[in-house]
Amino acid sequence: MPLSAEYKSRLYPRLPEIGRHFGTPFHIYDERGIRATGQALQSTFAATGGFREFFAVKALPNPTIMAIMANMGFGFDCSSTAELLLARRIGARPEDILFTSNNTSAEDFAAALADGGCILNLDDISLVAKTPTMPELICFRYNPGERRSGNAIIGNPVEAKYGVSHDQIVEAYRLAIKRGAKRFGLHCMLASNELNYRYMVETVNMLLEVAAMVGERLAIRFEFINIGGGLGIPYRPEDQALDLPALGRETAESLRNFEVKNGYVPALYMESGRYMTGPHGALVTTAINRKDIYRTYIGVDACMSSLMRPGIYGAYHHIDVIGKEDDPATEVVDVVGALCENNDKFAIQRSLPEIEDGDLLVIHDTGAHGHAMGFNYNGRLRPKELLLREDGAVELIRRAETVADYFATLHFDARILAA
Repeated sequence: MPLSAEYKSRLYPRLPEIGRHFGTPFHIYDERGIRATGQALQSTFAATGGFREFFAVKALPNPTIMAIMANMGFGFDCSSTAELLLARRIGARPEDILFTSNNTSAEDFAAALADGGCILNLDDISLVAKTPTMPELICFRYNPGERRSGNAIIGNPVEAKYGVSHDQIVEAYRLAIKRGAKRFGLHCMLASNELNYRYMVETVNMLLEVAAMVGERLAIRFEFINIGGGLGIPYRPEDQALDLPALGRETAESLRNFEVKNGYVPALYMESGRYMTGPHGALVTTAINRKDIYRTYIGVDACMSSLMRPGIYGAYHHIDVIGKEDDPATEVVDVVGALCENNDKFAIQRSLPEIEDGDLLVIHDTGAHGHAMGFNYNGRLRPKELLLREDGAVELIRRAETVADYFATLHFDARILAA
């Protein structure tokens, strides 16, 4: 379901006060919910014998949230220099950082290998030669091609730009060994927001088969397999949640079977972002205009710069109107922002209670890929981020962007390349 009843019971009664104090729009995250989800992951996969979550920084790159992850013992999945720096600034050690980029630049390699390095996860066999120095521990992202299907967000693996092909995977490790690699991991991410746990079990089994095949060919063992992210959340009220206990049981069984056949068992890594924070965040915005033409439009003070998923994916995000949660849905409206794009809509033809100017709207499940995917088209600015702490206090954890921020890159030392 969208926001949990428990989160709403703590948040909704206070939202008018929070809105007056901080001003809208804002994303607000629930520390208690994030920690509960992290504990559920740890307990579910404890039976695998070795488990670690590497939080996908791209989902919610806020140092306060990342510090919560580190406090739970999680590492960080990074895909850019900025994400690497964020992780290191909160104290992440080399073994706490998994760096997975694609079309990796020389600058990104330099950042990845600086300050003691990280777990380097290469996306392409050609990158073996481009890595300035080969770490002792190396990992490759595997793309099975036609051997597996993807899902709507990531797409058909054959068409995906990610990963080393099946025909290249043995040679990739062979080349890494020649350059000095001695320890090994294997990574794959084929789906995003997947609610069918069996798909994820199939990914575990696929990686174990590849690990056994590569291990036999090259006489190596794998310290870990990483099934990537992809654990889904139920955005719609009618969606069924991912069966996490079943995923844990069947994954543990697959790992035990591998150990019987191969004499060892790799650790299980994953890099959940959406699953960790998505359901524990909401975008709170104020209704500021009502327009009745061919349709009824409810204009709010947030726009796509705060949450672009509905506009680019047609993604559904549930909406509550504060103080009217139990009122009947009496009208059908589009909930829209002020961007000069017609897809700047949070909801299209949604049945909602009657909304008046000044009403607070809560857009659910924005704790992942919400603020992080923001942009500045039309000069629109990204909103502030708040944290509802475990002790009930509400903390500002990122201020809203300002016009001065928007113009900051126009202040520079003049440079001209003469004709």
